[in-house]
Amino acid sequence: MSAIPQDVRARYEKLKVAVNRYRRLYHVYDKEEISAEALDSLKRELVGLETAHPSLIAPDSPSQRVAGRPLSGFKKVRHKVAQWSFNDAFTPEDIRAFDERVKRFLRPSLGETHPTYVCELKIDGLKVILEYEKGILINAATRGDGAVGEDVTQNIKTIESVPLALERPVDIIVEGEVWMSSKNLEALNKAQEKVGKPPFANPRNVAAGSIRQLDPGIAASRKLDMFIYDVAQTSEAMPATQAEELDYLRELGFKVNPHHTLVKDIDGSVEFWEAWKKKGRHQEYWTDGVVIKVNEKKHQDVLGYTGKAPRFAIAFKFPAEQVTTILEDIVFQIGRTGVVTPVAHLRPVSVAGSTVSRATLHNEDEINRLDVRIGDTVVLQKAGDVIPEIVEVVKDLRPKNSKPFKWPATIPECGGDGRIERVPGQAAWRCVDKKSFAVSRRVFHNFAGKHALDIEGLGKKTVDLLLEQGLIQHFDDIFTLEEGDVLALEGFAEVSARKLIESIQSSREVELSRLLVGLSIPHIGEETAILLAQEFRSLDALAAASVEKLNAIDGMGDIMAKAVHEWFHEKENLKLISRLKQVLIIKTHEATPHGTLPLAGKTYVLTGSLKSMSRDEAKEKLRALGADVSASVSKKTTAVIAGEEYGSKLEKARELEVAVLTEAEFLRMIRQ
Repeated sequence: MSAIPQDVRARYEKLKVAVNRYRRLYHVYDKEEISAEALDSLKRELVGLETAHPSLIAPDSPSQRVAGRPLSGFKKVRHKVAQWSFNDAFTPEDIRAFDERVKRFLRPSLGETHPTYVCELKIDGLKVILEYEKGILINAATRGDGAVGEDVTQNIKTIESVPLALERPVDIIVEGEVWMSSKNLEALNKAQEKVGKPPFANPRNVAAGSIRQLDPGIAASRKLDMFIYDVAQTSEAMPATQAEELDYLRELGFKVNPHHTLVKDIDGSVEFWEAWKKKGRHQEYWTDGVVIKVNEKKHQDVLGYTGKAPRFAIAFKFPAEQVTTILEDIVFQIGRTGVVTPVAHLRPVSVAGSTVSRATLHNEDEINRLDVRIGDTVVLQKAGDVIPEIVEVVKDLRPKNSKPFKWPATIPECGGDGRIERVPGQAAWRCVDKKSFAVSRRVFHNFAGKHALDIEGLGKKTVDLLLEQGLIQHFDDIFTLEEGDVLALEGFAEVSARKLIESIQSSREVELSRLLVGLSIPHIGEETAILLAQEFRSLDALAAASVEKLNAIDGMGDIMAKAVHEWFHEKENLKLISRLKQVLIIKTHEATPHGTLPLAGKTYVLTGSLKSMSRDEAKEKLRALGADVSASVSKKTTAVIAGEEYGSKLEKARELEVAVLTEAEFLRMIRQ
């Protein structure tokens, strides 16, 4: 490779410095020294030199903001500095109590002291931690659980206000918030509408979802921004105050939110909060409060941290956005420990940027305090802009003949006789049968599982979260969930919430046999469910079947027949069936012309694992050829198909002198 001429190298360095400088002036300081067209011309020249001389490319080159192919997944990153969250305050009284705690904690070390405070807007976006070595960005990671986050460096590089190189070769770790402007959200939603996709609800969720895109090109197209607000670690001298730290960050080339102030006492912070709580939502970025920090670093060092938050700082949240809607029902959630929580089912309404249809009512005392009744118009808000809660009843709009809500003596979901009891000394009630939640979890896992409704994205962990938050209580509740309900769950952002709701909606059309598997009818597995679906062809016909008719089906026994008959004659199950028929399209099982298929009248049993396909795929192939697939070996079994690591079914086949096919023989059979 020929050497790069010195004049070319010098030109490249000047171009790189100039383009980075003009970009920083525009994206960090809102200054435009040259036109956008002129800047584009310089960038084209720089990229042209890099194309001709690839060894010139530097990590802080503007061309490296979007680089590399889409990732297959995000790497985990262990933070070098632990990441904390703030405790919250909601009233001036909370803030004055915080001030008293600070002074009380400082007194033993410093005597009577009067700390000053810095007030900063709390940006409502996604926290990201940036690490620089010798002034060059080497890593960007999400907060995660505070100890381990995800490597999102490629996506962060696409944000124009994030410097790839600092003003000095410092080793530093900083923290900040990624956000999207309302203007860019509007443009993005117009583009979504043009291609027939649903709009995004709010900029916070778009920011979080964009940073977690595996393709950095998508993140780049979203035109995100970022404010830096804290130094976690630096190789230079740490500034003596919080106010000086913000100046230090700006001096290094970071974009710092301009709306912060130093106040002499806690009353000044309350005044700052009062001034911003109305205009905070009218900025180009979302804010959900004010972060108040002790200004003096020496005081911060003395105050230190609790198990989860700094003692020297607190988030003073703005009042939550409030809307009104109709309370349509009150249902009960059974928690892990059997605690019963009333949950309001609401007419879907948009609040704080997302649609919700559920809200906790906490306990019996809260229902009595609010005097909330079914049919009431209620005032809804998001606590901390995340969890929906009812704060008031509009009694002027109460329907005539409404009745106070009566707390039940029993709840069927509690199992057994359904009895509940008040927890001594608490407002909570709980199931007498403590095992009920475990049972509930298992049946919901089965209902959403691959052999039943096969709802993609609704795995065990998500089911548990939905149950614990009271978002679902019965199977049909799954199909009334809104995107905003799911957003309240840990680990969900806008895109993942929307995908789950789309997946749920696409699962509304279900085969009868799969629904029967999902209902967790005692003794009824996949094979028996198929037999029942083939015999009765509809849910109504099956529900009306007598024990004798059920018992007459080849493959059904007395115990199975009685279990099915009893299940379809329980009131709660009949109510469930009625509700499911309103939200599902249950495909009537069409009679299959088995007599014309090559394996008609034959029954096979599978045991062990197959190399060429899954057990489910093998079953589908056999049924497509007219065969029945059974879970157990009997004298009526045509053959057992044995894969690797076979079980006791093979021994049973030999005992009954039933034919055994190897995987190779099975494959030859279905090919023929």
